[in-house]
Amino acid sequence: MKTIGLIGGMSWESSAHYYRILNQETAQRLGGLHSAPVIMHSVDFAPIAEMQSAGNWDAAGRQLNTVAQGLVRAGAEVLGLATNTMHVVSDIMLEGVGTPFIHIADPTAQALLGDGYDTVGLLGTRFTMEMDFYKQRLVSHGLNVLVPEVDHTNLNGIIYEELCKGIVREESRRIYQAAIDRLAARGAQAVILGCTEIGMLIDDATSTLPTYDTTDLHARALVDAALQQ
Repeated sequence: MKTIGLIGGMSWESSAHYYRILNQETAQRLGGLHSAPVIMHSVDFAPIAEMQSAGNWDAAGRQLNTVAQGLVRAGAEVLGLATNTMHVVSDIMLEGVGTPFIHIADPTAQALLGDGYDTVGLLGTRFTMEMDFYKQRLVSHGLNVLVPEVDHTNLNGIIYEELCKGIVREESRRIYQAAIDRLAARGAQAVILGCTEIGMLIDDATSTLPTYDTTDLHARALVDAALQQ
């Protein structure tokens, strides 16, 4: 099995879920006492979040490029970026990095299409919902993508002010449920949890639409790639 290099810390709450899923999936597939060979660089999220707010994406991309280069030097053979939003700088992050990279939107789109869905709702940070980098990646696979028309501020605030700090509130769950209901009314057949923390708040049991958790799908895709010969 190839060594997985994971860029985490954005937030560490979701990175902990990544680590658990990577190992659970590896153990399930290989049996016995097998676990995933993982090298993780968990960044300090506060400076990254400040760069996001300031729109200083190039600087953030260069910082993640340094991290990616370090993971490769440490022996990573497959790379994953454990955050949806920061895939906006994935091209900068991968400059000079020849190691295979698994983009978080690709296994998500493949799972949706495999289940027969073509019109999906996308929830995430305001950057993921308002910028084109993520939606266009999904569209390139053949999906029609809907984003909420209202509540961007509330949805974004819940991620940064609560979920990234491990806070899960029922009131916030209801805000996300309302957003999902509005997406369903506009024709969404399923909903992408397009921030790696949203799975802490919403799942199939609490959503009127089928949910696709990018954390889970991405981690499993990384195991797929690591097991390929």
